[in-house]
Amino acid sequence: MRILVVNPNTTASMTEKAGAAARAVAAPGTEIIAANPAMGPASIEGYYDEALAVPGLLEVIAAHGRAAPGIDGVVIACFDDVGLDAARCLSAVPVVGICEAAMKTATLLGGRFSVVTTMPRSIPALEHLAERYGVAGRCRVRAAGVPVLALEDPTSGAVERVRDTIRQAIAEDGAESVVLGCAGMADLARALTAEMGVPVVDGVTAAVKLVEGLAVLGLRTGKTGGYAFPLPKPYAGDMARFAPAPQP
Repeated sequence: MRILVVNPNTTASMTEKAGAAARAVAAPGTEIIAANPAMGPASIEGYYDEALAVPGLLEVIAAHGRAAPGIDGVVIACFDDVGLDAARCLSAVPVVGICEAAMKTATLLGGRFSVVTTMPRSIPALEHLAERYGVAGRCRVRAAGVPVLALEDPTSGAVERVRDTIRQAIAEDGAESVVLGCAGMADLARALTAEMGVPVVDGVTAAVKLVEGLAVLGLRTGKTGGYAFPLPKPYAGDMARFAPAPQP
């Protein structure tokens, strides 16, 4: 089995971190291909970054689909689930976003859970996703107040601020589990679970196991409704190379 893990931002160190987390939980025989676009923002913090990350994300998925048709599933390794619906239109294999995977995993581990993300500007987007995924009544979103790229700097103090915010969530929210709200935190989940005394869920690893399960079951993205392949038509200007081609 081959799973493509796409970091929609352009920071290679974050891609490597997500790939390592994915490989640590992948079943024997599962190959993890970690990639990021060559264009787009260095990190995704808010709606503007999210919108401008989508073309690069789709380009990576399309390129790997052409070059490696044996791909069995795709993980979108950004907690905003950047471009998830568009990616499902582009791909026939299962596409799983790490936010949806982590939130739904948390519902299996207890009642209430808290999401600990990076910046306050991300809270509205994640609250919207919690509503979309049907878990808003069980979820509170908190921000540690750290930029995404600070997670790549061990001297920044970002990890300790994440720890402090998790402690607050457990004490003040009654969180029975905690979801790490950024792919840049993927390497922290196991240690934090042991330290905090509650399950701490990383979306990258949760998404990998979901994709493996869907692939083993032989399930693919439905193509009779909203996730149908894009209709062929001309695209203008800089978007011309994204014009959908007829399906074989």
